[in-house]
Amino acid sequence: MGTTDGGTGSAEGYGSVASAERAGSTEHAEASRAPAVRASDRERDAVVQRIQQAFAEGRLDDADFDERMRAALTARTHADLDVLLTDLPAAATPGGAPATGRGPGRFSVALKSSVRRAGRWRVPDRYTTVVYKGDGWLDLRAAELSGPVTTFFAVAYKSRVTILVPPGVRVEMTGFGVTQGTAEEDPGYRLAADAPVIHVRGLAYKGAVEITTRPPERAALGR
Repeated sequence: MGTTDGGTGSAEGYGSVASAERAGSTEHAEASRAPAVRASDRERDAVVQRIQQAFAEGRLDDADFDERMRAALTARTHADLDVLLTDLPAAATPGGAPATGRGPGRFSVALKSSVRRAGRWRVPDRYTTVVYKGDGWLDLRAAELSGPVTTFFAVAYKSRVTILVPPGVRVEMTGFGVTQGTAEEDPGYRLAADAPVIHVRGLAYKGAVEITTRPPERAALGR
């Protein structure tokens, strides 16, 4: 009887383990079939801000930044967003690192020289730049905007003023000699209703005021 009882107990033990394994396999299969969780506009915006911060910190180059920004704006699920941050450290603060130092002011002039603004700089709600026989470069990809609407007044006399904006920003243009890069005709994503607005009022004489979301070749940046 002891042998029989032991054999029965052993069989029951094996049966319990097998049942547990089958249950675990079933749960794993059900989990793998679970639908992906959709991402919200707020969640996409949070990832966009982290990518901008990483770019300002020098962790991403121009190509990485552009690719990840567009991927974040078109992400459909949490998994699509998570993969964009796997090789980046957690943000220092929920809102991103603050701009350091005093802002550049509201006015800049270049006479036969250049205006350069890039990196983590604080942009006032109204900014004016005048370039005479020179060139202007205003890079907003890692900039901190002061409000939901930012207005640029740009005058280019025999010059070119380029305003480089990150993907996901709504651009409005008025004036004479103002152009927008053809690459932005179909960005491939839908702008959020509360997307930041960049309003450019330009005046160009024998020159141009250009708005684009893609940087030129590295050699043209003059860095």
